[in-house]
Amino acid sequence: MTLRKVTIVGGGSAGWMAAAYLNGALNKRGLDPKVHITLVESPDIPRISVGEATIPSMRHLLAVVGVDEQDFMRTTDASFKQSIKYVNWVKNNDTFYHHPFSRYSQYPIDNSGSEWAASDRSIPYMETVSAQPIICEMGRAPLALGQNGANSELNYAYHMNAQKFADYLRDFSTARGVVHIEANLSQVKMRDNGFIDSVVLDNEQVLNGDLFVDCTGFRAKLIGEAAGVDVEDCSQWLLCDRAVTMHVPYETHYPGMVRPYTTATALSNGWIWDIPMQSQRSIGYVHSSHFISSEDAEKEMRAYQGADTEQLNSRHIKFSVERRRQTWQGNCVAIGLSGGFIEPLESTGLYLSDLGAVALAEHFPFDDAHMEAMSYRYNRVMSNRFYEILDFINMHYCLTQRTDTDFWLEVQKPEHINDRLKAKLEYWAMKLPTPLDFEDQCFSGLASNTASPLFNSGPVDTAGLWNHESYLCILHGMGFQQPEYAQKNITNKAQPQIFRRVIERLQEGQKTLPPHAIWLQNTVGMKSYQTASTPAGWRC
Repeated sequence: MTLRKVTIVGGGSAGWMAAAYLNGALNKRGLDPKVHITLVESPDIPRISVGEATIPSMRHLLAVVGVDEQDFMRTTDASFKQSIKYVNWVKNNDTFYHHPFSRYSQYPIDNSGSEWAASDRSIPYMETVSAQPIICEMGRAPLALGQNGANSELNYAYHMNAQKFADYLRDFSTARGVVHIEANLSQVKMRDNGFIDSVVLDNEQVLNGDLFVDCTGFRAKLIGEAAGVDVEDCSQWLLCDRAVTMHVPYETHYPGMVRPYTTATALSNGWIWDIPMQSQRSIGYVHSSHFISSEDAEKEMRAYQGADTEQLNSRHIKFSVERRRQTWQGNCVAIGLSGGFIEPLESTGLYLSDLGAVALAEHFPFDDAHMEAMSYRYNRVMSNRFYEILDFINMHYCLTQRTDTDFWLEVQKPEHINDRLKAKLEYWAMKLPTPLDFEDQCFSGLASNTASPLFNSGPVDTAGLWNHESYLCILHGMGFQQPEYAQKNITNKAQPQIFRRVIERLQEGQKTLPPHAIWLQNTVGMKSYQTASTPAGWRC
């Protein structure tokens, strides 16, 4: 059989995730080659070391690629992530809720969401159905010392250094047959039918291919400049368009623990991510330039961290919330930022690259005759998932009760809530989310409107990433319909009931799960640091 040729233009996390996954899934990690994979990476584009938070799907990617989890964590400065902690999203009063990766369900019918809504709500909803919020607040690892992650009852993801991750996958993949070329892209040669024929490098090398993967980031050199695929602007629904970031090293700013979760704290005009790794924390203030200047945003970020940050360098980033209208056009597939961008409130930055690689392997065209059919389904899957993420993040903003700044007042206005999300929220005001809500997006009042993008061929939230349980987590965490429930004449409201398994897991966790830093030090060689003064942004 003739080997199919895949040429990936652009490295970084997106490029090397695509190369590593395709090699793992299609070539059995180089043992049974069916696809010849070449990755071209510019030696002149500055490499940026940032902290990234992932979701549990990353464990699937690592398993297919064939890496050892502990070796991966040791090399990439990685730590565990069990949840996202949302601080000050409902009101600006230091309250918080968790969106964890594990929860328990009632059998045979899970009525926990509606039962909690009718209770006195004296215990946060997720603490009644999941042990992870409390385990996170205790600072415990999801694994006992010596435990295999495959046997863990608690689901988890990772925080890691994205540059080190790309380097790790590069070394792993090239040792198993992926060809790595360091050169700049000089020219893209097109065929008459709109397919890419070849790419020309500045070393005069010409690379052809059956399939070209664009991992050139926001520049979109193949899918945008050469193939001419336009983008859809989604900034109406998510107003943030800037980020200022900073690394906070443990050598000078160790807060005494490594949190096993990501923190997303709402500030005056956006929110700040706080990602703990083995040697440092990565923080970044995602904000709207229409409501705050870059200088004031940086001041607010440094105030979040606390004193003694003058020597820490910052970096300002501009971005647009947008999606490529087709992420697979002809024989060109965009993976990573070249395919679109959504602010990383739910840690979906690397996830979209992950999904792009997984979906490409599943829809790989081993014959040119199948290219159109495979690209059609690939585009459908990727667009559905983009809109699912867009809706889910949009929901965090529109449900806030904050009124302390113009930014928070603006994001609640109806014109910043997309029609799909409006339909969901109107329906869930009558009935809280259940599994069948994700069959399609045709709700009462919309199903008869065939011109609506919600009908028939429009985007559908398939719950491929977040099911009804995750929506319940955010809705209850954000106080959805709380005034309406309060008006119902229910006397002597009972205290929320906690699942017995949650209580048992917490009792077991106190005995068996070590502090996160202890697990990292004992298992993957994290250094021991002296505790610095507690920064203002640290909430245990």
